[in-house]
Amino acid sequence: MEFTVIDVETANPDMSSICQIGIAKYEDFSLKDVWMSYVDPEQEFYPSNVSIHGIDKTTIRGAPIFPDLIQVLTSNLDKRIVASHTSFDRLAIDKTFRRYGFTPPECSWLDSAKVARRTWKAFAKRGYGLHDLCQFIGYEFKHHNALEDAKAAGQVLIAAMRETKMDLEGLLKRVQQPINPKDSSAIRREGNPEGVLYGEVLVCTGKLQIPRKEMAHLASECGCRVTDSVTSDTTILLVGDQDIERLMGYEKSSKQRKAEALIERGKEIKILTESDFMSLLKIV
Repeated sequence: MEFTVIDVETANPDMSSICQIGIAKYEDFSLKDVWMSYVDPEQEFYPSNVSIHGIDKTTIRGAPIFPDLIQVLTSNLDKRIVASHTSFDRLAIDKTFRRYGFTPPECSWLDSAKVARRTWKAFAKRGYGLHDLCQFIGYEFKHHNALEDAKAAGQVLIAAMRETKMDLEGLLKRVQQPINPKDSSAIRREGNPEGVLYGEVLVCTGKLQIPRKEMAHLASECGCRVTDSVTSDTTILLVGDQDIERLMGYEKSSKQRKAEALIERGKEIKILTESDFMSLLKIV
C-alpha cells in the first residue's frame, strides 16, 4: 500500500504562483520519505497570501523556479496514487506545469477531504478542513506549511482506511459515490449536499464572462452556497479575470477589500479567478 501526498502554498490568487511544495510518501501505513522545496514563483507576493503561510520574497531568495523541479516532481507523482486535501493543490500543480509548457504528471488523484466526508458522519457537511480533522484523529501539525500539511493529509487517509477497512482502491471508488449512497438525488438551491465543494461559501465580484445566474447555478450544483456579500462565512471569492490585475491597486471592489481584511484576521478565504474556478470544476 503506497501513496504520495502533495501540498502547495501560493504567492497570490493565481494558482500557478506556487512558492512552496511539500511531498510525503507513505507505505504500509507509515511515513517513508519526505521532500520539500521553496519555489520562486516569478510573481508578486500578495499580503493576503503571506498572512496565511508567512512566505514572502525574502523566504524564497535563491530558491529554484518551477521548471527546475519538473524532474523531481514527475518522478514522485507520475503513475502514482497522489492525494491532496481538496482539489486546490491539484489545480495549482496542473496549472503551473502548463504555465511553463510542461505536461502534468499522470496520477490517480485522491482527495482526502472527500474521503473524510464519506468516512465520518460528523464531517460530512462541514468541518472537514485539515485542522479540525487532525484534532479529531489526534495528530498535531503546523498548518499552512506545505510539508506539514501533506503529512497531515496522509494521516487523515490512514485514519480513514483504518476506520472504513478499505484499501486505497476502495477509497478511490468510494469518493466517486454519493456521501450517502441511499440518497443521491437531492440538489439544494443553497448547494448540492453531494457536491464535491459542499461547505464552500462563494461570492462573485467583478465582470464575469458568463452571466452571474449561470455561474451561481454551476457553483451550487458542485456544492457551493452562493451569497451576495462577503462575510465571515465566505470561503471563496470569485473574481472576474480582468479584475484580478487590480487586486494590488486602488480599484478593488468592496468585496475584495473586505475579503482581504478577513484573511488578514485569520479567515481562510481563497481568491480565485473565473478561469481558475472553471478549471477547478472540470477536475473535481
